[in-house]
Amino acid sequence: MPIVLQRIYHENPQTEGRRILIDRVWPRGISKEKANLDCWLKEIAPSPDLRKWFGHDPKKFESFKQAYQNEIKQHPEKQRSFKELKEMAADETVILLYGAKDERHNHAVVLYEMLNRQSL
Repeated sequence: MPIVLQRIYHENPQTEGRRILIDRVWPRGISKEKANLDCWLKEIAPSPDLRKWFGHDPKKFESFKQAYQNEIKQHPEKQRSFKELKEMAADETVILLYGAKDERHNHAVVLYEMLNRQSL
């Protein structure tokens, strides 16, 4: 089944599937009703230190990408969340929701790429 990336602020009513928020912090200005989530996997998000260091600076994206991939591979709670996402995506369409303004340089893009590979 496909995995879809979607900015939570840009709703696409034509996309149906399991809606999963993958941010550590709740998106500003979005109510729980409007979010219409199936689950919130904040454990899969980058650590607070990594998130703050990156600061969504496109110049740091490649370094951030490597560091975030390493976090997922090295932390058991992130590994569990990653495997849970893979299992969900095997059965149904999964919509990965994130809040970042930059749609090309964020953790959701990295996670999407990893999920579309065969394994960690």
